[in-house]
Amino acid sequence: MKMLLTALILAVAIRGSMAAIQTKVIEYRQGDTVLEGVLTYDDSISGKRPGVLVVHQWKGLSDYEKKRSEMLAKLGYNVFALDIYGKGIRPAAPADAGKEAGKYKGNRPLLRERALAGLEVLKKDEHTDTSKVAAIGYCFGGTTVIEMARAGANVAGVVSFHGGLDSPTPDDGAKIKAKVLICHGDVDPFVPQKDIDAFNAEMRAHKVDCQFISYPGAVHSFTDWGATGAMAGAQYQEAADKRSWEHMKAFFAELFK
Repeated sequence: MKMLLTALILAVAIRGSMAAIQTKVIEYRQGDTVLEGVLTYDDSISGKRPGVLVVHQWKGLSDYEKKRSEMLAKLGYNVFALDIYGKGIRPAAPADAGKEAGKYKGNRPLLRERALAGLEVLKKDEHTDTSKVAAIGYCFGGTTVIEMARAGANVAGVVSFHGGLDSPTPDDGAKIKAKVLICHGDVDPFVPQKDIDAFNAEMRAHKVDCQFISYPGAVHSFTDWGATGAMAGAQYQEAADKRSWEHMKAFFAELFK
């Protein structure tokens, strides 16, 4: 009996050591544009699980979003980090990143289509429970997930981390089906008060279930480990990062209960 128990324990240990976070590069299209995202999941979990779409910041899909995806996969989610810009388009310089992001901020219908194309990849994956899907985004990605919601995307919820909050088409708030969580830096210089006021007015006007959380002393990019403050107004803040991650986890627990 003792030998059998030892064997069982050894088998479990071996299985645990073999289990790992898996990543898979996926090429897909929106119209004629080739896009390239990354799927991440924990192969020790069997069957379907809730899915989370991750939308990148202004420099495109990077190691940062891949690390966040791994963190989400470890929580038990099937994660797809999408690509808005197109395969191989990963601007490194701030000026180039701003120009690339501006193409989509100035063309919200295209931004929505790119985001929805990524959502379809996540939903079609065999690991995804399509009744339990959410989207999160950072900076430019935060703006994007709000636009997804305004497009009427069939997701349970969206989370914007230090995203832009302008409200260019406030009537589109009527299309929002998702619950919304805004994680905002209290002194973010890139998000003017008029945008916050317009956003909140849109959410109230259309009775959107929206939580707006401000983190004291946090500026833009407060979740980005690489934001050193070299760009004025954009800097990592550990307290806001950790708090916002916990707020997201609680939000997901509510969505997927």
